[in-house]
Amino acid sequence: MNTAQFTPAGTMTAEDLGRIHLIGVGGVGMSGLARLFLTRGLPVSGSELREWPSLAGLRALGGTIHMSHEASNLDGVDTVVYSSAIPQDHLEMVEARRRGLRVLHRSEALAAAMTGRRTVAVAGTHGKTTTTSMVTMVLQQAGADPSFVIGGEISEVGSGAHHGTGEHFVVEADESDRSFLIYRPYVSIITNIEADHLNTYGDLANLEATFAEFARLTDPEGFIITCADDPGGRRLAETLRAEGRRVWTYGESADADLKLSGMASSAQGVRYLAEIEGRSLGEIRLPVPGRHMGLNSASAVLAAYLLGLPVAAAEAALGAFPGVRRRFERKGVADGVLVYDEYAYHPTSMTLALQTLREVAGEGRLIVVFQPYRLYRTRDLQAEIAAALGIADELVLLEVFGPGELRQPGEGSAALLSVVPLPADRKVFVEAWDDVPAEVARRARPGDVVVTMGAPPISLMGDQLLDALLARSGDAAAIGTGVDPDGAAATAG
Repeated sequence: MNTAQFTPAGTMTAEDLGRIHLIGVGGVGMSGLARLFLTRGLPVSGSELREWPSLAGLRALGGTIHMSHEASNLDGVDTVVYSSAIPQDHLEMVEARRRGLRVLHRSEALAAAMTGRRTVAVAGTHGKTTTTSMVTMVLQQAGADPSFVIGGEISEVGSGAHHGTGEHFVVEADESDRSFLIYRPYVSIITNIEADHLNTYGDLANLEATFAEFARLTDPEGFIITCADDPGGRRLAETLRAEGRRVWTYGESADADLKLSGMASSAQGVRYLAEIEGRSLGEIRLPVPGRHMGLNSASAVLAAYLLGLPVAAAEAALGAFPGVRRRFERKGVADGVLVYDEYAYHPTSMTLALQTLREVAGEGRLIVVFQPYRLYRTRDLQAEIAAALGIADELVLLEVFGPGELRQPGEGSAALLSVVPLPADRKVFVEAWDDVPAEVARRARPGDVVVTMGAPPISLMGDQLLDALLARSGDAAAIGTGVDPDGAAATAG
């Protein structure tokens, strides 16, 4: 994707877009953008082919949703918005160009909405959605009422986007297609930089160079935040500081600006002590487990501190952080089995999530239902993905979800399954989506933890697994009781 041809932030406003139509409006990214425009009072329509859960909310806000792709959907429209998943020969794309309508990539439309705001952009190979959600909640707790667009929904809030009255705009900045290069942040947060999206970047060096390019777009009056514990983040900080840029770091490393100590994670959550510039900020607690959650939260604490917001607001917001849907989301308990949905598909985030779930499982077993996301990633990172899956006690594996990709001989889940370090009777390939719940119900025992993990479709299967376990038990009261199999109170994930 040639983002050099895109319209950068600050060039136009959302109001300049007129009547806006979004192709594929039901997906997480597009529905969030539609919600932002609707809560801003702008006329919005969109087209879809399936009834996504987000569509009812968009209709309630006044959006017009067409359940088909037709040329007539563009009648009265001024601007058509598409995502990287929409091909250039899509019927509505072709019709928009024929009519001479303004056609914008999702990132361009989002950049227009940022105009006039102080943007806090959260980037990184993984952890973006959770970190963006944490930053948003901290700003809300401080009374800043930010606008935000997140690649997921904050649990209990039920929304991944909102038009606020405050000066800040918090956004999840996507590096996968280089589209984050059109943003002009006041604050840039980069959680980590690891090998990924190599179909776009070729190698890690090019990926790191592009993150540096993104960071250099930060307002000179603002600042850049990176993780001192992440090798890529540390290299980036050293490069940018040598250029005289304002960079702050966080982590457990001795030279981090925001230094974390005494970090402890359990099934009940994570906590650590924070210190900056010789000043103790006290103990930060989160009700969700995982050391990686602790690191993500530290970037939000540091951002609040540098923005001059009360640290107490950060402590309160993080202490009540409910998690993000599909990111370590606790779905419920059925027949003594605890079920989570988790979006992780990169081996590092998979490893962190599974290590945390191992803590949650305690004496029980950990059963992973995994659908790899993208053929190129599964091929290039096969050994690392297999090692992460080896943390599980049992594995149920589906075929790679790779829309638009052509599978070559020897590629796919069969090759991955063969190298996962589990005994043959503890790993299985299931070809049909509909057969997965029964397979899980056959394998799971009371006290086990089951997690669906990977590509977007599979990370929404938790409810179906609960139904299958419920049918096995015949006890309707078993679902969503808020009690873990061992009797301990369950935490939101």
